[in-house]
Amino acid sequence: MDTNTAPAPLLEVDSLTIGIRRRGQQDVRIVEDLSFTIAAGQRFGIVGESGSGKSLTLRAIAGLLPKGVEVLSGSIRYAGQDLAGMSVHARRRLMGPQIAMVFQEPMTALNPVIRVGDQIAEGPRRYLGLSKSDAMDVAVEMMRRTGIPDPARRLRAYPHELSGGLRQRVMIAMALSCSPRLLLCDEPTTALDVTVQHQVLQLIEELCEETGTALAFVTHDLAVVNQTCTDLAVMYAGHRVEAGPVKEVFRDPRHPYTRGLLESAPDFDDPDRELVPIPGFPPNLAARPSGCPFAPRCRFAIEECTTAMPPQEDVGPGRTAACIRTHELAKETVA
Repeated sequence: MDTNTAPAPLLEVDSLTIGIRRRGQQDVRIVEDLSFTIAAGQRFGIVGESGSGKSLTLRAIAGLLPKGVEVLSGSIRYAGQDLAGMSVHARRRLMGPQIAMVFQEPMTALNPVIRVGDQIAEGPRRYLGLSKSDAMDVAVEMMRRTGIPDPARRLRAYPHELSGGLRQRVMIAMALSCSPRLLLCDEPTTALDVTVQHQVLQLIEELCEETGTALAFVTHDLAVVNQTCTDLAVMYAGHRVEAGPVKEVFRDPRHPYTRGLLESAPDFDDPDRELVPIPGFPPNLAARPSGCPFAPRCRFAIEECTTAMPPQEDVGPGRTAACIRTHELAKETVA
């Protein structure tokens, strides 16, 4: 037996295509040929503009795709199990004790007519077989660990009686109440002010480190992924265009879209730096252009960019980029 063999990733997304089937017409591919892996304990970010397919990717992992949207091809494997081919019943048995999700807006994700303590205790009762009393003890402990003041009293509160920051902490407490191995976060801090956002992000990071839970974190905010994640994939128009360690990608972006995202975001270390917006708009996914989907907006595009989708190229240890000029982008100037 080879003791040096690395353990298999906890989550493997391989050549995943998500879209809408249209009778007699070409399918609309919202996410196309997407691949990435997440190891146990790894904090992985997925970034990109609205409409890039990042949230749909997370929902495909959780089995929560909107009606009419489905996995067209590819696979999603969790701990060696094929999630895409799994029955709804089997999938539900995984959600909670194995895979948990924190949604973007807790006011719509929480049940408005059930006390938050009962909502947190539901998972331990259903999946861990705890009594109501023991499950409520878990709820109090999770509320305490997520920084909710006076948890024994707030256990009886309804969602509308809590602030946005406390509601999001309740969502995190619910997600972690059964000690899942994989936590999915779909822009969980978008509706929060900057101070509360920082606290929630710090909480997620600390809890993942404490429990060894792997994290898949979707966001459009580069500062958020820089604070929370160790590795990332950058998505554009449903494609992964760059991937690698967060620090390395941000220090030396090798795809024009990643560079554009960084140039259009404020840099607190250099507040006088001029922001450079990305021109144009993402493509219509029902009529994808040939070649690289970013080519119409790319200041580095050449004729070859419009003829074929560039393959993923290795650009460093654990790093890839899908650009035919990626090696030129490593230089300070591009012809």
